[in-house]
Amino acid sequence: MTANECNIMNPEVQKQVSKYVKMYSRKGAVAYVHSFGCQLNVSDGEKIKGILASLEFDFTDDYKNADLILLNTCAVRESAEDTVYGTLGNIKKYKKENPGVILILCGCMAQEPKTIEKIKKHYPFVDILFGTSALSQLPKLLLEHYEGKKLAFDTKEYKEEFGASYQIRESSFKASVPIMFGCNNFCTYCIVPYVRGRERSRNAEVIIQEVKELVKNGYKEIMLLGQNVNSYGNDLPDGMSFSELLRELNKIEGDFWIRFMSSHPKDAGKDLLDAILECDKVGKHLHLPVQCGSNSVLKRMNRNYTAEKYKEIVNYLRERSEGFALSSDIMVGFPNETEEEFEDTLKLVEEVKFDNIFTFIYSKRSGTKAAEMEDITTDAEKRIRMDRLLKLQRNVATENYKRFIGTVVRVLVEGESKQGEGWLFGKSSAYTIVEFKGDKSFIGTFVDVKITDARNWAVSGELV
Repeated sequence: MTANECNIMNPEVQKQVSKYVKMYSRKGAVAYVHSFGCQLNVSDGEKIKGILASLEFDFTDDYKNADLILLNTCAVRESAEDTVYGTLGNIKKYKKENPGVILILCGCMAQEPKTIEKIKKHYPFVDILFGTSALSQLPKLLLEHYEGKKLAFDTKEYKEEFGASYQIRESSFKASVPIMFGCNNFCTYCIVPYVRGRERSRNAEVIIQEVKELVKNGYKEIMLLGQNVNSYGNDLPDGMSFSELLRELNKIEGDFWIRFMSSHPKDAGKDLLDAILECDKVGKHLHLPVQCGSNSVLKRMNRNYTAEKYKEIVNYLRERSEGFALSSDIMVGFPNETEEEFEDTLKLVEEVKFDNIFTFIYSKRSGTKAAEMEDITTDAEKRIRMDRLLKLQRNVATENYKRFIGTVVRVLVEGESKQGEGWLFGKSSAYTIVEFKGDKSFIGTFVDVKITDARNWAVSGELV
């Protein structure tokens, strides 16, 4: 048991908090937990739910039915913060009418120094605030609140590992497993190193044991998470590399897939690429954020690779596995991006032929170096460029997905499709969305589907 878990299990704290929960709850101790942003945040939210369950809370999907409202926030883009503040504004009236309801703000936004001051000044109805590595302090902070502290908060960085012993997972067949936290890269546009801290890898034996337990309990997909999984183990004295970790997890007996995100191109060496290709349980797909196809912009972003280096990685994979599935993140409108620099991005997208890209227009984040850069590119120009990029990618993907027609792919069935009555959807090893007709009893299992049709975002077919 880790130091943080010991803090959670402190019998005296737990006893006192449970006593207050029963005393002040209007609706039988009901909590509303909402996680914004990335899958790491979702994973943290599952752990937070576990802690609250240990304090005898049940859960609701409507904050208006809750005695405790917790917003697990994201700070990666300004729009994400605006969404959180908008949500706080919506909750304000409910909180005023029900002053006994506990309102908690946590996660990446809570880790920013400016947030505490803004909360005190503009949102004084927030009761508790804690940062990204202080999940284990929630029982203590609840006790401080119940004992009269106006704003109980903790944004210290805790080095101890906080594992999955309290996690309430949202899915019964897909599970995320954080393998590391934080980031050392300091891309000039990114706030993550400031709110998640430096890279901290979890012990490999703990990760392997956690995955074994999940597989034993019937989980079919294990998603390994980290801001930069490729650099896993660099901070451990005798730590194994990420490629070695993949090979160890691949040895675990059972019928399951291993996926991971996110990867940084500068750390995507041949050892990692070989592990992906050679390990039968590792999904044959790589999400590798390129951000931009222009070397001059990549340099201003402090990405530490070139477009040529990125294409070397792609070529290495495609030479060994024709049609290997790649997806990426691409940013449009980085400060002072010229038309020529944007054209380089279009050329890269056309050449690499991504199955899918996640696109966004640059958003200034105070506290980052890019926020200090002058930007003469207008918002209108950025929106036009985004439209051009999306149109190109639609054409690329439409052609790309045709390669699956006539093939039989293995699919992990995830749920009912919006295609209509009797349609299901899932994802293949290549992380392609696959739709087909079938019974709902297939959800959570593997099936084989023969692909008969392709569109620019998914393929469809028939059960074999």
